[in-house]
Amino acid sequence: VVAGAPGLADGGSRCPRRSGLAAGRSYSGGGSYPSVSLACPLPGVPKAVFAAAEGREKFETGVTVLENGLRVASQNKFGQFCTVGLLINSGSRHEAKYLSGISHFLEKLAFSSTAQFGSKDEILLTLEKHGGICDCQASRDTIMYAVSADAKGLDTVVNLLADVALQPRLSDEEIEMTRTAIRFELEDLNMRPDPEPLLTEMIHAAAYGDNTVGLNRFCPVENTDKINREVLHSYLRNYYTPDRMVLAGVGIEHEQLVECARKHLLGVEPVWGAGQTKDVDRSVAQYTGGIVKVEKDMSDVSLGPTPIPELTHIMIGLESCSFLEEDFIPFAVLNMMMGGGGSFSAGGPGKGMFTRLYLNVLNRHHWMYNATSYHHSYEDTGLLCIHASADPRQVREMVEIITKEFILMAGAVGEVELERAKTQLKSMLMMNLESRPVIFEDVGRQVLATNTRKLPQELCALISQVKSTDIRRVVTKMLHKKPAVAALGDLTDLPTYEHIQSALSSKDGRLPRMYRLFR
Repeated sequence: VVAGAPGLADGGSRCPRRSGLAAGRSYSGGGSYPSVSLACPLPGVPKAVFAAAEGREKFETGVTVLENGLRVASQNKFGQFCTVGLLINSGSRHEAKYLSGISHFLEKLAFSSTAQFGSKDEILLTLEKHGGICDCQASRDTIMYAVSADAKGLDTVVNLLADVALQPRLSDEEIEMTRTAIRFELEDLNMRPDPEPLLTEMIHAAAYGDNTVGLNRFCPVENTDKINREVLHSYLRNYYTPDRMVLAGVGIEHEQLVECARKHLLGVEPVWGAGQTKDVDRSVAQYTGGIVKVEKDMSDVSLGPTPIPELTHIMIGLESCSFLEEDFIPFAVLNMMMGGGGSFSAGGPGKGMFTRLYLNVLNRHHWMYNATSYHHSYEDTGLLCIHASADPRQVREMVEIITKEFILMAGAVGEVELERAKTQLKSMLMMNLESRPVIFEDVGRQVLATNTRKLPQELCALISQVKSTDIRRVVTKMLHKKPAVAALGDLTDLPTYEHIQSALSSKDGRLPRMYRLFR
């Protein structure tokens, strides 16, 4: 290009010559720079095309509903690879009329042998040809089969997903292997130094009793031998129906995905037959509040050269709202404002060291090992909780510190901390949505719940509109509910449930005083 530039000037171009120092400069090889204005077009060089936001339709998620009720949703994204998967409105919350643990079994059995593929190895070899990987995740309300692969292999991927979801063989050998895997996982769950998965189960059981999202996500040990092909088929017949499914894709053209869906998911009879669904559980979550306690010796959880000290873990939660309600955004900001983490965090910008649970709890009480806020949200309910851990002898004091923090949520909210929480939430949202699998899950879950998708820009605008009055309003409403409490470890000094409830109903969050004759 540079070599052609002097010819342009010699050809009688009206472009001005560059004057001053630029014209006098020379290459390291001795030749001088061309004295051509960079504002002039160069001969033989195509006109530059600059990237621009060409209207909203480029970013919107395409949604098509097929004749059988299956929804196809896609989001275009530049790149060679795509992420495609099936999201099904099925999870542990739907197991009330069945043996608990079916979803756990289905998650482990995913991508095993099907009508077309003789084994898991065959599936993996097929995906390997397109540089693909697969995964299945089951939660309380959704099960997700996903594949990331080269976009050129889209037809193969959709065919594979349809076969995995609707035509699994569920052989006796595979079910037996799954039983072994689940038993091992349950054993490992109880031995882990990190009790967070166990506490999450306990807080849901405490908050919702034995209904919907309060049902156990993990298969109870006593059910592992009872779940067989017949049990799984009777469940699949009711919940793996097209109207409860979304085929979501990121990084592919919408029309192409719809075409593949019509080819592989329309008019396909599942292996369990296409009988009429009769036992679909449409129960709405009933928040009950309550306490679940597990006395456990935590002194030998992590042995070795640097053992973790014996800790008692407490989680206190209150009902928030569903992700379909307007108050979901203020609750998300509140959760960000509370923040928290472990007392050994390295800190640094963006690590949340200015959140309330750091400033008011971990920085003031050196004996607290952890204080973290969590927000679980579903289509008909939500749960905002704080997890704290400390030495068993300081459990009572720890509980009081947490109840005080809940009461302080309804107090004054500083402008600086609110703006920081909003900025952190927007930053986290946009950072996460840089990842293709995250976009896929966001598209799938939103379309499954609402048949449409709110774009990140819309969510950021809603976050920006949150005011301190919104935070106080949602907290005041939340504090009128009964608390849910989960406690794990040495619970000798744990206050009674009534005392915790009383503290959350008081003005300052203090536990009622206890007077003992003998200490």
